[in-house]
Amino acid sequence: MTDKIALITGASRGLGAAFAEALYDTHHIVAVARTTGALEELDDRIQAKGGAATLAPMDITNADAMAQLCRSIHDRWGKVDLWVHTAVHGAPLTPTGHIDQKDWAKSVAINLDSVGRLIPFLSPLLGTDGHAVFFDDPRGGEKFFGSYGATKAAQIALARSWQAESANTGPKVSILTPKGMPTGTRGRFFPGEPRETLVHPRDEANRLLKELDL
Repeated sequence: MTDKIALITGASRGLGAAFAEALYDTHHIVAVARTTGALEELDDRIQAKGGAATLAPMDITNADAMAQLCRSIHDRWGKVDLWVHTAVHGAPLTPTGHIDQKDWAKSVAINLDSVGRLIPFLSPLLGTDGHAVFFDDPRGGEKFFGSYGATKAAQIALARSWQAESANTGPKVSILTPKGMPTGTRGRFFPGEPRETLVHPRDEANRLLKELDL
């Protein structure tokens, strides 16, 4: 087993799963997502390639579960080398004046509150040499994107503050902007969009890993 640990939050599908599969030969993957079946399928694919993963079927909005996960990582490995955060909630598009309060609360909980907890939880595990990666999707201010755009923009603002604060001390914080991919979230935002115009998550993960020099 490699001594490098990659924690991927939102690992069950899309870009998160693609990152897990791309990193299997250099990292032991700790895969976090709510969907147990999708995590098990990811594990099968990683094992078929000769890699290893630890599955954590958890909800990132559950503070106690995330604290326990980080404690378990500390007790088993003592560190996290790479944290890739892809978990996101894409609330249905709607006029701002018609935002459903349950969707708003879920957007805040997943896209913002959870990150505000995870950064303090993971910062000690990442230490000075670790690397955290976030993904921007600049929809803030676009019509009908109120819930998603506002909470995603706030998440990235939080990540940018951490990035500026840790620039000289570590951990390294990277913020990337992926190209459009045929994911479930994008499909809900842009129904009927031609899939051939989009980039496969596997190809985008490989491109972004090169950008990160990983």
